[in-house]
Amino acid sequence: MTVHEPSIGRYYEDFTVGDVYQHPMGRTISEADNTWFTLLTMNTNQNHFNAHFAARAPTGRIIVNSGLTVAIVLGLSVIDVSQTAIMNLGWEDIRLTHPVFAGDTLYAESKVTAKRESRSRPYAGIVTCYTRGLNQDGDEIMSWTRTVMVYKRDAPHDKDYFPQARTGPL
Repeated sequence: MTVHEPSIGRYYEDFTVGDVYQHPMGRTISEADNTWFTLLTMNTNQNHFNAHFAARAPTGRIIVNSGLTVAIVLGLSVIDVSQTAIMNLGWEDIRLTHPVFAGDTLYAESKVTAKRESRSRPYAGIVTCYTRGLNQDGDEIMSWTRTVMVYKRDAPHDKDYFPQARTGPL
């Protein structure tokens, strides 16, 4: 019998500068997603929740809160870029290049632009990626550069966390 311990994502050694990851999942944004996020973040710009008001804006309809679209594109990239991250170190040059509307499906892809070993944590490395979000039509909706600190494969910190069942193994 082989027990496969829980794991997902990439370690520092798995990243190669120049590699591109087309992140495997897409996410369709609903009107409820946009309304809830806008309410939760106390964003009072009516273009995000008032159809009558938004109809007079250049887009002519409610536009999805950009904080939500950034969060979704970031989340889509986690499986490949930061699943084994210790921490995000920063984002640079966030650009919002195309409006997003309820019903749009977002996708993301990232290119590794730099990597180096951590000087302060021998069990980690630092990876920088350029990430962009696309809608279902292939329009680039946003982009940024993000730097994360990720574990190396032999780091003990993310191993052996799964609890042993009190009733014994399966």
